[in-house]
Amino acid sequence: MTDDVLVIIPTFNERQSLPQIVERVRSRTPDVHILVVDDNSPDGTGDLAEELAKGDAHVHVLHRTTKNGLGAAYLAGFRWGMSRGFDVLVEMDADGSHRPEHLPDMLAALDGADVVIGSRWVPGGGVVNWPRHRQWLSQGGNRYTQTMLGLGVRDATAGYRVYRRDALERMDLASVASQGYCFQVDLTRRAAAAGLRIVEVPITFVEREEGESKMSGVIVAEALWRVTQWGVVQRARQLDPRGTH
Repeated sequence: MTDDVLVIIPTFNERQSLPQIVERVRSRTPDVHILVVDDNSPDGTGDLAEELAKGDAHVHVLHRTTKNGLGAAYLAGFRWGMSRGFDVLVEMDADGSHRPEHLPDMLAALDGADVVIGSRWVPGGGVVNWPRHRQWLSQGGNRYTQTMLGLGVRDATAGYRVYRRDALERMDLASVASQGYCFQVDLTRRAAAAGLRIVEVPITFVEREEGESKMSGVIVAEALWRVTQWGVVQRARQLDPRGTH
């Protein structure tokens, strides 16, 4: 059953792509609910989302007054969904890079997992329309994350994910302050630290064809700094289990 599933789609100026994404999600997984979390998009994405919701009881809208980042949008979506009794919460981009056609397989994988990650870097996964430097950046960043944090996850920066509600409840979301790709690494390390079962399902990541990418040097720098900080703290705790560091 998928009527207890909430797909959270953060938006900021995604008016062109949102209707197609909503239609594809509803076509492939008709019973799921969708929550559009809009950060007061200047292009009217929030108003368009309201129109979609009027015509479909499975579509909902959460309006935020400012653009506070991807992580904050997902956290707001988690709170909204958990307070309304949804047992499964999904992270999905609005730009089409996370193909809704992969969602049934990811939901099926939840039978043996607490967290399912749609992975580009496991056998069967891949990317489309990415320049070589983006591939190097993603693969290098994930290798660095594995080394620093000791995670057995090939794609810790991936943003296409499925969480069980009780898994999120065990991850101390109230203390999460990271954003962007770093937000995904943060949740991955929290899931691992909580002893949750993490499964990676291969996906094909498709670079957006409309709109502008949200990737920036600031996002990359934040991720590098935080992963390094987390890694140093983790190593210190391993060397001194009494926690004197």
